[in-house]
Amino acid sequence: MLSEQLFIIAGVLLLASIFASKAAIKFGIPALLLFLGIGMLAGSEGIGGIYFDDPRLTQLIGTLALTLILFAAGLDTEWQRIRPVFAKGLILATVGVIITAIIVGLFAWFILGSFSSFNVGLQGITWQQGLLLGAIVSSTDAAAVFSILRASNLNLKGNLQPLLELESCSNDPMAVLLTVELVKIIITSNTSPITFGLSLMQQLVVGMILGYGAGRGIVWVLNNLRLSSQGLYPVATLALVLLTSGVTTVVGGNGFLAVYIAGIVMGNYKFTCQETIISFHDGLSWLMQIIMFLVLGLLVFPSQLLPIAWIGLTIALFLIFVARPISVFLCLLPFRLNVREKIFLSWGGLRGAVPIVLATFPLAARISDASQLFNVVFFVVLISVLSQGLSLTPVARWLGLINNP
Repeated sequence: MLSEQLFIIAGVLLLASIFASKAAIKFGIPALLLFLGIGMLAGSEGIGGIYFDDPRLTQLIGTLALTLILFAAGLDTEWQRIRPVFAKGLILATVGVIITAIIVGLFAWFILGSFSSFNVGLQGITWQQGLLLGAIVSSTDAAAVFSILRASNLNLKGNLQPLLELESCSNDPMAVLLTVELVKIIITSNTSPITFGLSLMQQLVVGMILGYGAGRGIVWVLNNLRLSSQGLYPVATLALVLLTSGVTTVVGGNGFLAVYIAGIVMGNYKFTCQETIISFHDGLSWLMQIIMFLVLGLLVFPSQLLPIAWIGLTIALFLIFVARPISVFLCLLPFRLNVREKIFLSWGGLRGAVPIVLATFPLAARISDASQLFNVVFFVVLISVLSQGLSLTPVARWLGLINNP
């Protein structure tokens, strides 16, 4: 009976998420919000009553989901489309993430230290924990950005749309790198900036090299495999993607960066059963997004959000109106973009599932105050998606950045 009940629950949740995605596209609402809402309703404090409190399993599911989502995003990236904005997107996705993490981290350390008497479980937050919080919320969300831009059919001027999409797809690996390294620092108490910098550089370089090699290698394997059934080619690709991520991580590289670059390389070469494989990974990416958001929704206890609401709101507003604009304006100084375009890019930095997944890393590592950090991050994401996500189209119109039909 247990298996039948699980099948029914899984089927109902997946169908509810699919219908929610249709509603999200129709009304221009980020699907992330609805998926999370369904998970919270199904949770222990919702009507579903499903008790779930396993950060390690959530981290595992989130890591797998992000790996497959990033590969699918890379596979769908056309080099000709992103080439004009590649340098801008790369700087925003690396330097921009670091700047955002530092600014938010120092602000969180100051706020949570200065007003510790008002905190709930976050008294005496260290600067390492502050930077960890900043790193967790430093990346923008590809799923949220894509769903809003494409659902609203915005015809943005210039190369704003590919730039925003490229940044949102490619800045997750840097946020993961910073989060993982800061978790290590907090656990080991090793705060050497040289060690931190060398480890960061190693993961970037190894990830890029193995990612490019894996992309070329997967194309070669697919073109020479000669399988008896077309249905086996997507399975072979999936196996090679997981192998790429695992091997890259084992040898000291960043697996997320490797699979994203492998996807970009693959997507710009011809290979056997190309349409079938791309369609398979697109569907798999949607499935992973739904599962990830549902599980994250189940992990949240809404009653724990209210006590940290003012903290989350303060950090979210600082991130949206101060940290993100500073990061964008500094990173784009060498490029010819006007103020209105930079303001729009600043406002388009939606936070989404990635920060919530990254917030499970300190939970799984049993770092002090990790549960409260998770709740703060969840609240920051909700504020970001609600405020920026729902107003992205009006802001673009107000700034005069939409081409007339």
